Amino acid sequence: MTSPHKPDNWRTSTRSQNGEACVEIGRLPHGQAAVRDTKDRQQGFFTATAAQWRDFVHAVKTDRFSA
Repeated sequence: MTSPHKPDNWRTSTRSQNGEACVEIGRLPHGQAAVRDTKDRQQGFFTATAAQWRDFVHAVKTDRFSA
């Protein structure tokens, strides 16, 4: 999903070691989340709806992606 808006409130996880080699999250209108790579910010970002982002965060917190 793409958006005509650009977030100006990018942030990294508090668990990020040094702010590099991670992703940044920004907020867009209507609860959308924008996600970009800190190593390549100029490549843009992708967006997720509020429901998609909520489901993704829940999956991460419940170790759904663990090997």
